[in-house]
Amino acid sequence: MATRPNQPKVQRSPGQSSTILAAVALQDHMVKSLSLVDPLRQTHYNPSRRVKPKKVSAVVDTRLKKLSKKSGKKDEEEKEYVLDAKPQPLTLAQKLGLVEAPEQLLSDEQWKNVKDKSNEREDSKEPCVICKEDFGLVEQVLLSCTHVFHRNCLQAFERFTGKKTCPMCRRAQYQTRVIHEGARHHRQKCATKIQACWRGYVVRSWYLKLRETVPPKDPKLRKKFYEEKLHHITDRILNSYDTRVDDFLSEIDRSIAASRDVFRHFEESSFREISEAEWEAIQLKAIQRENMDCPICIMPLETPGLEKSPETGPSHGRRTLLLSCSHVFHKTCLLAFEELSDIDRKVCPVCRSAYQKYAL
Repeated sequence: MATRPNQPKVQRSPGQSSTILAAVALQDHMVKSLSLVDPLRQTHYNPSRRVKPKKVSAVVDTRLKKLSKKSGKKDEEEKEYVLDAKPQPLTLAQKLGLVEAPEQLLSDEQWKNVKDKSNEREDSKEPCVICKEDFGLVEQVLLSCTHVFHRNCLQAFERFTGKKTCPMCRRAQYQTRVIHEGARHHRQKCATKIQACWRGYVVRSWYLKLRETVPPKDPKLRKKFYEEKLHHITDRILNSYDTRVDDFLSEIDRSIAASRDVFRHFEESSFREISEAEWEAIQLKAIQRENMDCPICIMPLETPGLEKSPETGPSHGRRTLLLSCSHVFHKTCLLAFEELSDIDRKVCPVCRSAYQKYAL
């Protein structure tokens, strides 16, 4: 404001000037803190100013926009950011020290020091203090007092207490920053478990294969190894066979019946009368054997002599019969044996061969 030439200048003392400056600063601080609007400052409508239309993106992903190689989902997940809002610029009263200035946001270097202190204590490897669960892939926050929590757990704690204090050190008006140390440790832990399981599976498979192929040196273990091998081979053989036992036994019976028919036809076709000279040779062979007992009743053979008689001659005493296989029996014993044996062809009780009889 320009002074009139005739008006005298007012002389102010330095103390009065500082008082006026402090009053103005306090008034400005109160206006800004109470969000009061200056009535003298009015916004004028500018008709030339047009509102740009809002860009609407397609709901369906058409895949026409190529994603940048630098920007990926992993980079977005690993990005750390501060959750606290940026404070308002300092007022004149705060700059002059008349009003306490709010705490400014920590710089990146300060946040790095806070994070290093937390990592030295390995807080991210321990469970969350509030919920007592591992951090895993859940969002994790770091406080300016170097303590870490789940973001949801910290917000729930603030709503429950109604004030902003650290759950561990009770520091008020802290700053929060989203970090991913717990997720990184969780991924490393999961990768370690997966690798350990896979290596254990490989080693167990290799060891079992070694046990199946290489026999041990200990005698007992070596015996057990070959027993298991033999048992395994036997099981494989049994599994490869047909389990229809009745059909198998029926096939055996048919084979035996066919074999008997073949032998019977062969004996009938090869049957011929034995001459007297051949009977004498067979009788001489029986005498050389010196068997004086009947093989059926184990009683002595009472032979009146070696003179020959027809098969149907008169029977006096216990007659004996000479077979074509050179064995001698009582006539009654041999006839009883033939009646009791339920077979088609006649076989010798001793050598099981077909015979012809000759009475002695």
